[in-house]
Amino acid sequence: MITISETAQGHFCKLLSQQPEGTNIRVFVVNPGTPNAECGVSYCPPDAVDPEDTHLQFDGFEAVVDPQSAPFLEEAEIDFVTDQMGSQLTLKAPNAKMSKVPDDAPLADRVEYVLQSQINPGLASHGGQVVLTEITEDGLAILQFGGGCNGCSMVDVTLKEGIEKQLLELFPGELNGVRDATEHQRGDHSYY
Repeated sequence: MITISETAQGHFCKLLSQQPEGTNIRVFVVNPGTPNAECGVSYCPPDAVDPEDTHLQFDGFEAVVDPQSAPFLEEAEIDFVTDQMGSQLTLKAPNAKMSKVPDDAPLADRVEYVLQSQINPGLASHGGQVVLTEITEDGLAILQFGGGCNGCSMVDVTLKEGIEKQLLELFPGELNGVRDATEHQRGDHSYY
């Protein structure tokens, strides 16, 4: 479920050695499955453990995960990185905003998962987002842009050179292309 690097495990062991006996860490997602999902790590004293929690054993400590957060922490990675700017704990949870869909899920669900977990995080840096509105019988994914993407002069490049290439590579033989259904009107909300 969660991968914790050796450096992060060492960091947690050091921190936990200064806490009361039996304290572990809790990994969680606030607002799981929504665009506002946020991941976090906190101390978890023994009296804060729920019987339904998942326990993940690491070298010298346990990571505890609540049942609501668990499906959204699949493939999550925690690392402790040191560079010229100092040290930082990083938590990457690609499924926090939408839980991973199985490989045999309907094509629309799998495309929407890729949009939410891989494409929208990049668009969010410009205040934008994209959602799937439908997949046509001839295999076109119809997309709707929002936020800063609406009225952006680069939306055609983003659509054809970014999103379409990625989706066609991930879904060969299932998707034949993408089409933008957005009425792009330039305004104060546009990123430029």
